[in-house]
Amino acid sequence: MCLAAPAAAQDCRLALVLALDVSSSVDPSEDRLQREGMGRALLAPEVAEAFLAGDPVALYAFEWSGRNAQVPLLPGWVMVEDEPTLGAVARGIAKSRRSHDELPTAVGAALGFAATRLREAPDCRARTVDVSGDGMHNEGFSPDLAYSTFPFENVTVNALVIGGAENSEDLAEWFRAEVLHGPGAFLIFAEDYDSYEEAMKAKLLRELQPPAVSAISGRDRPAG
Repeated sequence: MCLAAPAAAQDCRLALVLALDVSSSVDPSEDRLQREGMGRALLAPEVAEAFLAGDPVALYAFEWSGRNAQVPLLPGWVMVEDEPTLGAVARGIAKSRRSHDELPTAVGAALGFAATRLREAPDCRARTVDVSGDGMHNEGFSPDLAYSTFPFENVTVNALVIGGAENSEDLAEWFRAEVLHGPGAFLIFAEDYDSYEEAMKAKLLRELQPPAVSAISGRDRPAG
């Protein structure tokens, strides 16, 4: 797996940050479904084709929970330019192990961490943060404060909301109101962790379409 080298904007179409929720509401089996589901979604033929169509995508992935608990899942930014690199990324995420399982849900801190990592990203034409979560923020500074404090200009933040742990309608509405940010931001809803893989696949396909950020907002359920 190759770390992303400095790149000109015309050489990178999207810097994409994937953020996985590992707060205490996520049990061990759900955590494994999330990691392995993301790995399989990245390797789905239609997703791989979207990744490798045209200029490359720079990818960063981390897990988040408490206010000081954001842990990278990959060795920094990875420039996805070929199938072997995408395969290495998918396997790395699928085989990763969570660092915490007892902490609250600090969405603001996760957003701040993502914005800081984007400062280190290659100079891509678009920048997107993708937050997966199954609960509302309950520790540390709020998402609103994160957006007013950290550099989110020209950054789109999408959400993959996982139902089951809380009232699904309330949870989706909270993410829509407090987390979605930037041009074309959208939300994908998974009924539960068993549905996570298909939801992640649908979300990645939408994010990878030109111009790398969807122009449609709102709650979407993946087909099937």
